[in-house]
Amino acid sequence: MTKSKSFISIFIPSATVFISSFCIMVLELVASRLIARHLGSSLYTWTAVIGVILAGITIGNYLGGRIADKFPAKKAVAVLFAICSVACVVTVVLNNITSKWLWLVHLNWPLHVFTHVSIVFLIPSTLLGTISPIVAKMALDRGLPAGRTIGDIYAWSAAGSIAGTFAAGYYLIAAMGTITIIWVIGAVLLLMSILYWFRFWPLYLWIIIFSALMSMAMIPADWTKNTASAVALREQPNPNLIYENESRYSYIAVRKSIENPNRRFFFQDALKHSDILMNDMLNLQYSYTKVYAAVTEELSKNKEKLSAMVIGGGGYVYPRYLKKVRPGSRIDVVEIDPAVTNAAMEAFGLERNTTINTINVDARNYVDKLFEQKRNGNQIPQYDFIYEDAINDYSVPFQLVTQEFNDKISELLSNDGVYMINMIDIFDSGLFLGSVINTLEKTFPHIYVVADIQSHSIRNTFIIISAKRTLDLKNILSQYKGGELKIWYLDDSDINMLKEKTRHLILTDNYCPVENLLAPVVLMSAKDHSAEEYFNCAQEFKDKKQFAESIKNYLLAIKENPTCSIQSYNEIGIMYAQMGNPEQAIEAFNKAIEYNDRAENKTSVAIIHSSLGILFQGQNKSDQAMEQFRKAVEGFQEEVKERPAHHESWRRLGDALAIIGDLKAATEAFKKALSLNPDDPAYYANLARALEFQERYTEEIEVLKNYIQLMKQYKQDDAVLQLQKHLESLEYEASKGK
Repeated sequence: MTKSKSFISIFIPSATVFISSFCIMVLELVASRLIARHLGSSLYTWTAVIGVILAGITIGNYLGGRIADKFPAKKAVAVLFAICSVACVVTVVLNNITSKWLWLVHLNWPLHVFTHVSIVFLIPSTLLGTISPIVAKMALDRGLPAGRTIGDIYAWSAAGSIAGTFAAGYYLIAAMGTITIIWVIGAVLLLMSILYWFRFWPLYLWIIIFSALMSMAMIPADWTKNTASAVALREQPNPNLIYENESRYSYIAVRKSIENPNRRFFFQDALKHSDILMNDMLNLQYSYTKVYAAVTEELSKNKEKLSAMVIGGGGYVYPRYLKKVRPGSRIDVVEIDPAVTNAAMEAFGLERNTTINTINVDARNYVDKLFEQKRNGNQIPQYDFIYEDAINDYSVPFQLVTQEFNDKISELLSNDGVYMINMIDIFDSGLFLGSVINTLEKTFPHIYVVADIQSHSIRNTFIIISAKRTLDLKNILSQYKGGELKIWYLDDSDINMLKEKTRHLILTDNYCPVENLLAPVVLMSAKDHSAEEYFNCAQEFKDKKQFAESIKNYLLAIKENPTCSIQSYNEIGIMYAQMGNPEQAIEAFNKAIEYNDRAENKTSVAIIHSSLGILFQGQNKSDQAMEQFRKAVEGFQEEVKERPAHHESWRRLGDALAIIGDLKAATEAFKKALSLNPDDPAYYANLARALEFQERYTEEIEVLKNYIQLMKQYKQDDAVLQLQKHLESLEYEASKGK
């Protein structure tokens, strides 16, 4: 055999296994990203993805060897490549529907993740795994030396895997997005099939079908979106989705609130990272940011400007707050992902010309770079405050919680500087929290811990404040907005208990098993995820008036996560009332109240007392009804005291006050609700009605005029006509009064 023929004989098989292995590794990285959207990125998801893909390759290799012995290699490869192309389309469909399968929720979390990954990715990885042994057999049939041929095939297969890994990780995912990549892989595999057997006519039929399906899935026209969503070639459209993007690090999405269009949420993969009111940037929504703000304000009240570092940008909510309240301050945000910064600018209100200084590197690298500059004789910043906001309950950048990192952070702080970390854990397990406390104590002399709510048994947000001097933390936090913060201060016995649970483990660069420490949190997060799926399903059935199915799913949500009992029983009670079953409705509402009475962390059940009052009213039980309405008033008054900017609580308080006959107080509540949310027509109607009952026509006329202007903006012509008639009638009544 001549050298040229020998080269061609080995080149074609080598190129074939290179491409198939390239596709397998791209598929593996794509799998990890797609799964993270639904199930988060954790040790469980990565283990499942790697295990399932390797299992697929193993099964494929086994089956491929047997196929090679029974069928002509060239035709077998062509058919398998074509089937692989079909499998890519199936993968897109399965990816869009598997997350909606509620039966998966019944499985424990590791099995849930493994099953989800297997359903979506086992078939394509198995099919691609059949290629290599068949191609090796094909090369050997050409009379090439056995050892060299097998070595070349293995080498080119490995080279394809390496190339696929780097191409997907460094370029393809960020440039194209995961779904587009799957379609491109499907097209490449179809092309390979044609090159191997171009006279096989079914391939050309599949070209037409594949092209039509890909066009339907990729073209942004409305009709293609709707059609593709109906057949699961695309995810169901989310009307609240404002922005989405895929970066090298995560899937990023910004969504608006259904209740308040000015409220937006910033998601990375399956986790909500930030929450903001676009028209009120200073109204911090997360308790940990309020703690940050309270500590910062009290400890720096004698400083006009600050120097602060924020580790983890997210939606840039807190950095913007700092910039607003302390103009001219140095604010450095260390955010590893440039796409996060861009998303905050595109859809979360961050100004493109902001004076906030963003450093797009890993925080550990940035800190190390500062110390390198210091060793070279350059001046580096001294920060008054450093805030760490890069930790979640699924994945933790371990290099940011070790003793070595803490030591460097301490050197970057001024003498009065404070280092604050927020993190997720469960007090009853507390392995990660306790280890972080142990580790910080090796660097900082004073450690304080507060929590979002006082609970031992559920996932909770903990804030660790590390300082070089003693802090009167209770006094500091009590100053925030007149004592608005309701938090749990962990005392010495609580902290010692956490430290004992970890056996005083110190996290270092050499030993930092964060995934294992967080395993209980991930498992509980999985139960919360399952409950949320049931809850969302129940709401969908409720919207369709399928009340029996809705109640069933609400009960399953309660079983999975009892903390959703109040909201679920409230919804169940509402449905029973709509079904004309007041006794069952009352029973459901009472169950919600009973759960709250024995719950570790109590919440407001004022709305439930209000609903009970309406039911008793309908049964002509006026005394019981009034008792419930009075309890509702007390509850709503507590709500507005704790959340004075929550317009819905003010509106509900107004409704309850009106029912018990206190129209003057009801009017003030409605006015407050309207001032907080002047874009809701219902608030104008409530206030106008309360004023009319009191014959305060002059005030009602002004409210109606504003109401009419709003409805004109909304182009509600019929409503405007009716309101104008009512306005004329009121003006007549007012003139008679004169």
